[in-house]
Amino acid sequence: MEFPHILELAAVALRNGASDLFIAQDAPGRFKVGGLMQESIALPLSRAELAAFWSHCGGHPDTDTDLDTAWNAPDSTRFRVNFHKHLGRLGAVLRQIRTQIPNMESLGLPEELLTNWLSRRSGLILVTGPTGCGKSTTIASCLEWINSTRPNHIITIEDPVEFVFTDRTSFFTQREIGIDTPSFQDGLRRAMRQAPDIIFVGEIRDAATAQIALQAAETGHLVFSTLHSPNIAETIDRLVHLVPPHERDAMLSLLSNQTIGILSQRLLPSAHGPHSTLICESLEVEAAARDWLRAMDIPALADFIRRDGNPHNKSYQQALVEAVHQGRVTLETALATAPNAAEFSRAMRGIS
Repeated sequence: MEFPHILELAAVALRNGASDLFIAQDAPGRFKVGGLMQESIALPLSRAELAAFWSHCGGHPDTDTDLDTAWNAPDSTRFRVNFHKHLGRLGAVLRQIRTQIPNMESLGLPEELLTNWLSRRSGLILVTGPTGCGKSTTIASCLEWINSTRPNHIITIEDPVEFVFTDRTSFFTQREIGIDTPSFQDGLRRAMRQAPDIIFVGEIRDAATAQIALQAAETGHLVFSTLHSPNIAETIDRLVHLVPPHERDAMLSLLSNQTIGILSQRLLPSAHGPHSTLICESLEVEAAARDWLRAMDIPALADFIRRDGNPHNKSYQQALVEAVHQGRVTLETALATAPNAAEFSRAMRGIS
């Protein structure tokens, strides 16, 4: 092929367990391993090699400015690829699309909480967090648990597909935006005619997708989706403000009645070497929480998460304190990410 150095960099990324490979014109490749950037010792990549790779993946380096696509390496490993330009130079970011799906325990997920939610037959489960915090991996782990436990038809609508599932007890229909369906909204509408039991919508980006996802939950489907929001409070606020003011009461009613739970996660540097540790904030929507969600009373919900005795409700600060006590995260890392350093310090001393 006309891009041998990119092939070599992709092989090195796989060997080292890199989550992302960054390539750019006139620069050596870089890897992200355990959340930390590492520079390769390879020579800078030429424009000609990047242009050849871009063309091989179906793009036009002279006319395109951005392109999201997928690439199959010679060993059949599949990558999600984003091509882009910066200051006129060509660049790309590659992420492996995995077929080996990690289980909940290995990821550090709250397994009891999630399996309780996954055992429901209908409703909406949201996984939120900033870009690169492992939302897709969490969802894949949840779907694989279902795949191993009950016979369901699972439809995924993704941009792009990040994990390829092998049918076990369940049967998968995986659809990619731009290849199999034009948009999340259209793919979700079509999914309702494909006899699904479970639907995974890669991301809620607009009001129409949010409303169709909630209606699917209301009509007896288990629906998963993600949002790029940093915590549970911001997730609710962002969802509600997708719709115009005159439609918000209806959105809140659907949201309060159909939401099973919200898991908001972040990846922090581990206290044990160049890896990451998952920190999860969670809310199980039931009883009083439904009323506060319907009334859009975010302060009451936040207080409920902090003070409720239900182990399925946990604030980010509580999860952070727990991670420090367990030795998974250093005190310095926790202080740097705590929403309120003074409150966190008091919580570390057992003062609520």
